[in-house]
Amino acid sequence: MHEDLLSLQPQAGLSRREFVVTTLAAGFALAVQPVSADTITTDAKGLEAGEVKVPVKGGEMPAYRAMPATGGPFPVVLVVEEIFGVHEHIKDVCRRFAKAGYLAIAPELFARQGDVSKLTDIREIITKVVSKVPDEQVMADLDATVAWAGKSGKGDTAKLGITGFCWGGRIVWLYAAHKKDLKAGVAWYGRLVGEPDKLHPKHPIDLVGDLKAPVLGLYGAADAGIPVKTVERMREALKDGKQPGEIVLYPDTPHGFHADYRPSYRKDKAEDGWKRLLAWFKKQGVA
Repeated sequence: MHEDLLSLQPQAGLSRREFVVTTLAAGFALAVQPVSADTITTDAKGLEAGEVKVPVKGGEMPAYRAMPATGGPFPVVLVVEEIFGVHEHIKDVCRRFAKAGYLAIAPELFARQGDVSKLTDIREIITKVVSKVPDEQVMADLDATVAWAGKSGKGDTAKLGITGFCWGGRIVWLYAAHKKDLKAGVAWYGRLVGEPDKLHPKHPIDLVGDLKAPVLGLYGAADAGIPVKTVERMREALKDGKQPGEIVLYPDTPHGFHADYRPSYRKDKAEDGWKRLLAWFKKQGVA
């Protein structure tokens, strides 16, 4: 490990109360209820799964970790949340990875800014919490999560991957440009372009030349928030990049097609994307 683990310990004089979220939400976020009848529930049989605390600047960040109950160390996958926080769906995704032989961990990256699980309005979630989360903070918190996984003795951080959905899909691209030891990323319908601001100075399209790991992008051609022209722009940019990035664009497919607990779920596309994800990780050495 190249990270200085001591720098990740809670700093003296800083209260843990700086974190709005100190423990993960149970069940699903209020904004996504009622959940769909298609919701997938992965059991924890044969797994060690549950909440952990990751030391970060200013205190401890709650995270959900799942891995096989025996053996290890395991390849590590960072799972980055949607705008709804680390609720039951993200936890379930971690268990799916664990069933496939990974140590998967989803840190609550909104912990300092607010508890999105208690908000019912999506616009309020974005304006009051998500838009106030600095990219720099997210990169540091993900680094701290990787350090925690390595220090645990159960995570093989030499085999490090990252995946994320919606808000987390954008973060996958950013982290692939940030983390030199990352092996691969898979971004599910993450925004690719945007106007820069103080907290979000660059977007994925601006970082293609800085990618340190290959990224597979999974997008829907009927995504109302991510125009096909921006996906094609990213695809073209990747051709000139240093890393062998790839984008899959599913026809007639909306945003959130992997989210089995919402009406946007498309079973065939979600299952195909998951198979592609596992194959991509294996090909790039995250296995």
